[in-house]
Amino acid sequence: MKVQELLDGIKNLDLVLPEFQREYIWDKEQSKQLMVSLFKEYPTGSFLFWKTTDPPEIKNFEIQKDKIGTTTVILDGQQRLTTLYLLIRNQIPPYYKKHEIINDPRNLYFNLENGEFLYYQPALMRNNPIWVAVTECFSNSKKIDIFKIAKETSQSTDEDRFKKANIFNDNLTKLRNITDRVYPIQIVPLSADVDEAIDVFDRVNSLGTKLSDSDLALAHICGKWPEARRTMKSKIEELSKYSFYFELGFMVRCLTGIVKGRALFETIHQSSRSELKDGWNLLTKILDYLVNILPAHAFIHSTSDLNTSNLLVPVVVYLSKNKIRFQNQIDMKRFIHWIYAAHTWARYTSQTNQRLDHDISIILHSKNPCKELIDAIIDQRGRIKVKPSDFEGRSAAHPLYRMTYILVKAKGAADWFNGIPLSKNAGPSYELNSHHIFPISLLYSDGKYSSENHLHKKIVNEIANRAFLTNSSNIQISNKLPKEYLKEVQKKYPDALEKQFVPTDDSLWEIDRYEDFLAKRRELIAWEINKYMDDLLTEMPVEKPKTLEDYLAQGENSILEYKSTLRWDIQQNRVNKALSKVVAKSIAGFLNTEGGTLLIGVLNDGSIYGIEEDLKTLKHQNKDGFEQILIQVIKDYLGIEFCKYIKITFGKKEGNHVCMVQIERSPKPVFLKDNNEKEFYIRAGNTTHPLDMEEANSYIGTNWES
Repeated sequence: MKVQELLDGIKNLDLVLPEFQREYIWDKEQSKQLMVSLFKEYPTGSFLFWKTTDPPEIKNFEIQKDKIGTTTVILDGQQRLTTLYLLIRNQIPPYYKKHEIINDPRNLYFNLENGEFLYYQPALMRNNPIWVAVTECFSNSKKIDIFKIAKETSQSTDEDRFKKANIFNDNLTKLRNITDRVYPIQIVPLSADVDEAIDVFDRVNSLGTKLSDSDLALAHICGKWPEARRTMKSKIEELSKYSFYFELGFMVRCLTGIVKGRALFETIHQSSRSELKDGWNLLTKILDYLVNILPAHAFIHSTSDLNTSNLLVPVVVYLSKNKIRFQNQIDMKRFIHWIYAAHTWARYTSQTNQRLDHDISIILHSKNPCKELIDAIIDQRGRIKVKPSDFEGRSAAHPLYRMTYILVKAKGAADWFNGIPLSKNAGPSYELNSHHIFPISLLYSDGKYSSENHLHKKIVNEIANRAFLTNSSNIQISNKLPKEYLKEVQKKYPDALEKQFVPTDDSLWEIDRYEDFLAKRRELIAWEINKYMDDLLTEMPVEKPKTLEDYLAQGENSILEYKSTLRWDIQQNRVNKALSKVVAKSIAGFLNTEGGTLLIGVLNDGSIYGIEEDLKTLKHQNKDGFEQILIQVIKDYLGIEFCKYIKITFGKKEGNHVCMVQIERSPKPVFLKDNNEKEFYIRAGNTTHPLDMEEANSYIGTNWES
């Protein structure tokens, strides 16, 4: 089939691209080389199409379900076809949108004289008519006057100009003849289903840019769940707003871990649509959780703080099996400890598939996963303790550099000149810079080090000579000697140097003591990393149970609420059972949010009223009687199954008793039932807030597993 006919087929939607196909990924050099090969009449492969009466989801186009006849789907060759459509038609093919063409080749130019292809270079091509845009060469609206160009570019005789015009014409005709180039077409049989089509697609793909394992896995996923690629890209864009930049491969890896309990991409190929969608719904909630947890507790504010996002895959799988939460603070700190160790010792920089698969198996089968994960790193590296010598000659590309930055943020370090916390910088003036404490130019000008010497460059650029400052401060320091500006820093912010592990012995700030400075700072950083890692594993003391005094000192907040009575109406001086529903609402709100404590017998201003009036209304006028009535209220309004998440105790102050109701978060949504109506409540700030059914469904979808 001729190129012209193929492009017409794309324009008329006779040739379509399936959703499971990856994006247009060719770089400009690949596009240029295709044109070079076609111009020189070299072989450029064939195309693979699939004619089917039951087409899969199509990119940017919806095929009518009642369509009669076959649809021709592009399986192999879309990178070449897209390039040709862009350059010959000067348009984006209908199966893509403008923002999806990352490397647009349409500034490719053609030399009429020698047939060379180059991307636009102003110095070479401006005011030089020999260079013509490739798109103009194929345009029907823009006439290329070769005789005029020959005249403008030649000072010779008319005969010479005529010869030059002939050369121009021959090259231009040869280029335009590309549209008549005939490509061999291979057709997948009509009997093939989508899985068989993808299998053929994979087998022949080596003719072009080889599919990665994650690309192939995503193709299989899209074959079952056509919207998967768009859905994943939408989530990636959403998470990027929080400085977490994930790739499709990471999403597919995590989804594989959740659905199949494996890290190997091929294990997800045969998963069903329902398995994939359920796994994805779980993954989105886990990622939302992590982008909140990591900055707050691990001082990981961006994926750029880690040497690879793969470090999060085992954590994702763990959370998928543990209700999308770390079990407690100790559990969370153990996993943070492992993330730091895996990052520092580059756990996944080689044998990634095998090591991830091994670690996911530990997550799923071990009773003490963090210990076994750490043991795996020790087996690989011999230790996890950092030594000062580990920093020798290490540059900003080494994982220890990022680990040092994480630790600096954990210590609460701020910029040395403007006081801005290093974890919260915004705007171009306050972007984070890697500052050389001893300026490079001074070290080289001192004569001891040469920029031509590889070992010297390592010493000059070592991690131990790096600090973290905002852009404006880095510029401000410029080429000042450390002995000059570090004293200024100490005056303005006395603890600023210690928080970045800079030796405070000012004799080390002299240019001739540079290597002594490096040695001392290596020791300080290594010691701080090891101490911080050890502290993460220190078992925290058992928290002392809170007393009534503790709760009253807190004041009402998102996890603490006061109620004056259970059912005694203070205003009307009588029993009002409707008040019991108000108490049930508050308990439901805590169950549906993050848990909390309800004090019954405390007025809104925090003063004690007591439950004594409530007790007088009971058959058994004591605390046991009160507890029985309260449990009955919970059973009636919420359900007996939620009583196990509620603990009732009592405190006493000013001669009056207060009931303290401690409520855990429920593992499933809790509805309040009243007169055959269902109501849904959550905590919002220091109040209990009702949600209508639409809001409730959205909240439930976000906060509990499907």
